Amino acid sequence: MGQCMNILMVSLGCDKNRCDSEAMLGLILAEGYNITNDEHEADIIVINTCSFIHDAMEESINTILEMAQLKQERLKYLIVTGCLAERYKESILTEIPEIDACLGVGSIDKIADVINELKLREADGNIQETGHVTVYDDINRLPLIDEKRVITSGTFMGYLKIAEGCNKHCSYCVIPSIRGNFRSVPEERLISEANYLASMGIKELVLVAQECTCYGIDLYGKKTLPRLIHKLSEIDGIEWIRLMYCYPEEITDELIETFVTVPKLVHYIDMPLQHCEDRILGRMGRKTDKKSIRMVIEKLRAKVPDIAIRTTLITGFPGETEEEHQSLLSFIDEMEFDRLGVFTYSRQEGTPADKFTGQVDSETAERRKKEIMELQQEISLDKNLKFVGQTMKVIIYGYSNDEDIYVGRTYRDAPEIDGLVFISCDYELMSGTIVDVTITEAAPYDLIGEIRDEFTE
Repeated sequence: MGQCMNILMVSLGCDKNRCDSEAMLGLILAEGYNITNDEHEADIIVINTCSFIHDAMEESINTILEMAQLKQERLKYLIVTGCLAERYKESILTEIPEIDACLGVGSIDKIADVINELKLREADGNIQETGHVTVYDDINRLPLIDEKRVITSGTFMGYLKIAEGCNKHCSYCVIPSIRGNFRSVPEERLISEANYLASMGIKELVLVAQECTCYGIDLYGKKTLPRLIHKLSEIDGIEWIRLMYCYPEEITDELIETFVTVPKLVHYIDMPLQHCEDRILGRMGRKTDKKSIRMVIEKLRAKVPDIAIRTTLITGFPGETEEEHQSLLSFIDEMEFDRLGVFTYSRQEGTPADKFTGQVDSETAERRKKEIMELQQEISLDKNLKFVGQTMKVIIYGYSNDEDIYVGRTYRDAPEIDGLVFISCDYELMSGTIVDVTITEAAPYDLIGEIRDEFTE
């Protein structure tokens, strides 16, 4: 049905969104449509939007408006899906009439049906009379996604979304109201999808969800992430498994032990904390406290001494005092996180925190963010300097013609958010190859190294 029509997918926001976009591309391709990366070649543009924080929402709206201009000029159909389409389904079509169709987050598996419906309406000559196409299933529905995604993250690294939605209901977050309750993807579906990714050349599997650590509790009555990791590690071709989005209160001794017993599970964990002060954590609706956070970090480092711990923080949360900010700085200095990102609080309509008193002005929030990142830069540099002279496993990411140098990542570096390794090598390296690199120089976030001997995969 889709012959001779070119479709462009614009994926905005997080890696979970990217998984959805890749799944939709797979369905579009299976229906016989062509995929393009050029907006000027596209007959149809699908925008998978984000609305997690203000900046992401602004980017989504601006992208839709930009593509709406193309609709006025030459584009046949403009389709919007994702978090923004779900969150503002009552108003988005009224505000931007150039949009032809909207899909809710629980309906992305119907993308090909929506495109076909638009074509049928046009063929009947009544598309203007019948209005827009909208598909909004229950947000707690788990879309039936075919395993054959179109991989857009590179030929050797792929994300595996193991769950949808969230039950945490943090006071600042809109995700539960947009994405629904926490739902694990059945284990057999994930194994099948991971096997497909391996067959397509994926060597590094990055596990993602709103929260990975609760995987399985809704389907199997207990947390079964360790079991899933063991099964994924048995897949031929998968060399590295990386674990993202692990809430500290859900990290079990069994999960920590998995880092020891599964060689393919890289010694890296992403553990969003948001803050360390108990009063702020309480206002945020977080289910942990400073003492518990410290204990889980100590456990991880005792059992897995070389583990790289990444965290994410929010600064300028309503009511955060200067004293609490200074205490957070002291905690960061004490914990010496290997990787750290920080956001200024983004006020979200419809969340409890939106109505909190003590909103922190943007100038103060930005200053606190700057102070946190300056401290983390010092910590990161100190940690990176310790690797100078050591030989580390590095997965090759690409090649820079301008610099005549290869680019890769160590186990300590998650794709697209952490540092890189810049590598001198006298012979050709293929992307996805895992090589031994001797580190010669260190910067706050990146490393420089060289390969002296013939590599082994």
